Amino acid sequence: MLSFKFMIDNLYIKNLFIKCICEFIQVFKFYFLGFIFLFLFSNTFLFSFDTSAKSAILYDETTNSVLFEKFADKPLPPASMSKLMTLLLTFEALEEKRISLSTKFRVSEKASKKGGSTMFLEKSQLVSVEDLIKGISVVSGNDACIVIAEGLNGTEESFVERMNLKAKDLGLLNSNFNNSTGWPSPGHYMSVRDLLTIATILKNEYPNYYKYFLDREFTWNEITQPNRNPLLNLNLGVDGLKTGHTNEAGYGLVASSQLGKRRVTLVIAGTKSKEERKLEGEKLLQWAYRDFKLVEIFPKDYLLGKAPVWVGTEDFIDLKTNSKIRELLPIGKLNMIKAEVHLDSPIAAPIFKNQEIGKLKILMPSFIEGDEDRVVEYPIFSNSNISRGGISKKFIATLKFSLSKISQSFNVEKLFN
Repeated sequence: MLSFKFMIDNLYIKNLFIKCICEFIQVFKFYFLGFIFLFLFSNTFLFSFDTSAKSAILYDETTNSVLFEKFADKPLPPASMSKLMTLLLTFEALEEKRISLSTKFRVSEKASKKGGSTMFLEKSQLVSVEDLIKGISVVSGNDACIVIAEGLNGTEESFVERMNLKAKDLGLLNSNFNNSTGWPSPGHYMSVRDLLTIATILKNEYPNYYKYFLDREFTWNEITQPNRNPLLNLNLGVDGLKTGHTNEAGYGLVASSQLGKRRVTLVIAGTKSKEERKLEGEKLLQWAYRDFKLVEIFPKDYLLGKAPVWVGTEDFIDLKTNSKIRELLPIGKLNMIKAEVHLDSPIAAPIFKNQEIGKLKILMPSFIEGDEDRVVEYPIFSNSNISRGGISKKFIATLKFSLSKISQSFNVEKLFN
C-alpha cells in the first residue's frame, strides 16, 4: 500500500479531503459487500468408495484431479505393467529417429527361450520394431521385450540401466527395475502412482504409437492372441494400456478411458483373480464417470465485478475471465465452493483491455477424504482500456489509497444451476 503525508492548510484542500473521505467510504462499501460465499448445494459430500485391490489410483486428466487413491505410493511387484517403461523408451527412440517402425532386430536365444507371456518368437528371426511393439502392448510378450532391450542397448542389463535412469529423470520415487519384462525379481518394484505417470506420458507425448494398445488381437507365426486388457469391450471408452500378473504380484491393470470431454486413467494392483481385476477396474471407471461431472463454473468473458483504479480516467475497472473455467465436481452432494479475486495492488493506470491484473482463486472440497480443500487459480483480466489521469486524479487517488488500507482480495458471487 502507498503512504502519503500532507498538511491541510487551506479551505480548498480541506474540501478536497472531505471529498476523498466520501470516495473512500464508497470504495470500502464495495469491498465490504464483496465478501459473498458461493453455495452450490447444501449437502455435505461424503467420499465413500473403496476397492478390494491392494493398491489403486484413479485420475481425471481433464482437470488434473486424483479422484481416489489407496496406498498409491507403496512399492509393489508390478509384473508385466512395468513393460510400460520398456515401451516408453522404445517410443522415445522412435521420436528421436534412432530407430523406425521398420527397423528389424534379431531374436537372441535368450529372448526365444524366455517363459511366461510370449509373442512366440523364434531364434534368429528378424522382427520389425512395429511388430515387437504390438507383441508387447497387445499380448505382453516377454520375448519381445528382451529383443527390444538387446536391439536398443546391446544387452538387457544395459537397457535396464536406462530404465532406472529414465525413472529418476521422471521423478518416479518408488520404482526400480531389474529386467525389461517385469519378471519376478527381488528389488523390482513400482508404485501405482509411478505407473500412472508413465501411462499419462505414453498417451500425451506419443499418440502415434499409443494407438497400438487398442488393437484387439495380434498374430505372429500364425498364432493369433487376443488383447489382454479386459476393459476394452465394455463401452467405457478404454483405449489402453496394460495388464500384469505373477503369483507374487497378483493381478494388476493400467487402463485409460475417454468419454466425452473427460479422460480418466486408473491403476490397480494386487487383485486375486482375472475376474476381480476386471470387476474392480470397471467399478472404478463407472464411479468416476457417474459420480463426478465436468461443470462450467464461469463462462468466457464473465464479468466478476469491479475494482478501483489508481490514477486513471475512470475510478473502476470491470474484471473478467478470458476463457471458460471448468472444474470436476461431485454430482448431487456438492459442498460449499468459494471463489476469491486477488488483485495486484493497487491497479495503476494505464490499463489495457485483456491485461492480466489478478488471480481468481477457487476453493473446493478435496476428492480424497481428510485432505485439505483443493485450491485452483486462474488469471483474471481487465475488460476495457483506462488511460492515466492528470495531477488532480493522482492527488485524490493518493489520499484514497493511503487512507483506506483496503485488502485487495474479495469474493465474487456466481449462481450455479
